[in-house]
Amino acid sequence: MRYERINNELFIHNRKRFTGDMKANALAVFNSNDIFSTSADSTKPFKQHSDILWLSGVDQEESILVLFPDCHDPKHREILFLKETNEHIAIWEGEKLTKEAALETSGIQTVYWLNQFESVFKQLMSEAENVYINTNEHWRASTSMQTREDRWIEWCKQAYPGHTYLRSNQILHKHRAVKHPVEVELMQQACNITEKGLKRILKFIKPGIMEYEIEAELWHEFIRNRSTGFAYTPIIGSGRSACVLHYIENNQECKDGDVILMDFGAEYANYSSDLTRSVPVNGKFTKRQKDVYNAVLRVKNAAIEILRPGVTLKEYHKEVGHLMEKELVDLGLITMDDIKNQNPDWPAYKKYFMHGTSHYIGLDTHDYGPWNAPIPENSVFTVEPGIYILEENLGIRLEDDYLITKDGYQNLMANIPIEADEIEDWMNA
Repeated sequence: MRYERINNELFIHNRKRFTGDMKANALAVFNSNDIFSTSADSTKPFKQHSDILWLSGVDQEESILVLFPDCHDPKHREILFLKETNEHIAIWEGEKLTKEAALETSGIQTVYWLNQFESVFKQLMSEAENVYINTNEHWRASTSMQTREDRWIEWCKQAYPGHTYLRSNQILHKHRAVKHPVEVELMQQACNITEKGLKRILKFIKPGIMEYEIEAELWHEFIRNRSTGFAYTPIIGSGRSACVLHYIENNQECKDGDVILMDFGAEYANYSSDLTRSVPVNGKFTKRQKDVYNAVLRVKNAAIEILRPGVTLKEYHKEVGHLMEKELVDLGLITMDDIKNQNPDWPAYKKYFMHGTSHYIGLDTHDYGPWNAPIPENSVFTVEPGIYILEENLGIRLEDDYLITKDGYQNLMANIPIEADEIEDWMNA
């Protein structure tokens, strides 16, 4: 791993929160992600499952975490099972966690090798009545591909059909949404790396460069600052491509007079950042571009004042829609008659602002958290309004990441240029 070792206080704290919501005489199991093959003997770089990482800090393939807080044997109330390391593996694949290193990483005292799992698990299941399984229940998830977790759940239900199976995901959504101070520090580091990336490219962008050259500059800056790269596939869309919400080809020339919409973020220690800035290719906004830009910025600045603990996201997005209506009327894009006659299920402003304004962010870019219940204190959100005018080949979106506190908020990207004049000054310095 490239990042500094994380204080295991975080993982000890997270396990206490999770087990505190478990039913009596229950155990919970969490598996690492697969290493995904591509073709021949090639594989994609390993990316750890965020749940086992959140609970243990173990960033390694073929790992299993078992939590059994009511187990009669104290040493079996928290167990890690790891792929056994040896000198041969260290030479061919690199260093893996030893039992001592796993304890230091996770704070878990009992560590077994993976080949002991079935025998130890059989002992645990003879005592447990309930089993928490970790299915992916994120509302945006695509679950067509079977994962290592899915295969394990299938095996467990066949091997132990008499137990009662419960869902870990409900507990995880509740607790992962609330960020520990250590997590906030890690997310701040991710945002700081993103800041370096943006400031680098603001001095690099000019007419004639290709979108992928901007992507390459960002990648370089991220890697040199101990990130593994982008937290998600970056969007570098100039001109008309800025109006395509999930444009990821990044293969067009940036032309004089166009605006580039750039949605990217560095990861650090598996934690995400998520930034969007829209900048003029030639370093100077036209009057129309600046008017639209400032309209989006006003909506963003007003939106964060609404996003508070206790507010539901449904209420919040409705209020942001009203803010956007006024700006679109002032820009001459919609009329009061359009608003009066609009379909309540698809308001008039949706023609130019068709996506949501905010989402949870953390270990996952679209992180866990309650969507239909009041948002919790110390959760972290993006705020990202946009206006997309296809007929003008103009798309503007602005986005920062915010910690929502009891008394207000903390902008984790407060040092990143966002005012139109700031952007122009950086580009022309």
